[in-house]
Amino acid sequence: MSKKELVFLPLGGSGEIGMNMNLYGFGTPNNRQWLMIDCGVMFGNLTTPGIDLICPDPSYILEERDALLGLLLTHGHEDHIGAVAHLAPLLGCPVYATPFTANLVQRKLSEREIKGVDLNIIEMDARFSLGPFDIEYVTLTHSIPEPSGVVLRTPLGTIFHTGDWKIDKAPTLGPDLDSAAIEKLGDDGLLAMVCDSTNVLSKGTSGSETDVRKSLTKLIAAQKGRVAVTTFASNVSRVVSICEAAAAADRSVCLLGRSMLRIVDAAREVGLLPEHLSFVEPKDAGHLPRRHILYLCTGSQGESRAALARIARNEHRDLTLSEDDTVIFSSKIIPGNDREIYDLQNLLVDLLR
Repeated sequence: MSKKELVFLPLGGSGEIGMNMNLYGFGTPNNRQWLMIDCGVMFGNLTTPGIDLICPDPSYILEERDALLGLLLTHGHEDHIGAVAHLAPLLGCPVYATPFTANLVQRKLSEREIKGVDLNIIEMDARFSLGPFDIEYVTLTHSIPEPSGVVLRTPLGTIFHTGDWKIDKAPTLGPDLDSAAIEKLGDDGLLAMVCDSTNVLSKGTSGSETDVRKSLTKLIAAQKGRVAVTTFASNVSRVVSICEAAAAADRSVCLLGRSMLRIVDAAREVGLLPEHLSFVEPKDAGHLPRRHILYLCTGSQGESRAALARIARNEHRDLTLSEDDTVIFSSKIIPGNDREIYDLQNLLVDLLR
């Protein structure tokens, strides 16, 4: 019982999509100090009627919260930060995040009128210590700005907790993957790499956002009527790509959906969004010629309350689609969302006939 140990304890996110919550502990079994990496949610679906949001069970660490040194956030996806506003007041520890991620977290805290959370904004390559942990953030690439892996150096070895990642050799927004730092970790020796990313076991390589932008430019330019594009709001690179493709086709862009507006505002506030991008208000977009407008919508995963689902049901106050209009899904299907997405696409097919 007097021997010090290094412990990895996932409370959520392992073997499932969503609600990531990972603990690392160092010390003897009766005297450990803990770090938490990420604090996310899982969204309810057809298999969880009446439930919209699912958090990991924090009961274990709440009993040990006096020994919890901090919560480290790797990036701003909901399955990694969505539970912070719900659980941070209970955890009572400092929270660390890079500027864009911190902006998203602060918005969630403000929406819930939560005060007193010790939110620390750190740089992309930050290095600092908490208790026995020497912590270093390593820049990755992913479908959201500022994705970071976390290096934990301890007296018993070094762990690289990747967070989510998608290697892009030609990103259109933000810095490149810090391959030199990752290679050095391998050269110096790792005790373990804890790897967290959807489709990581799929064969092949991920495409570059640069190539997606080229394809979107050709596709949007070929359309005659109104165009509605749906994508993950958090994919700011894709949002910018769609806006650039729209500009090349002489189309103004209108944002539809609360999360789209929130993410774009956050990206602009931290200086990620190109200054030349501008958007038209929904009340004005309807007066533009059909061939000169593009609607950028939430709802790529079939969410029933998102903008695209309301459009498909003819319930959206600002947009009604009809024949000769086009809807483009610029997103992958997240495992588990298949049925909702196909149901949405069927509604759109009926609407656009």
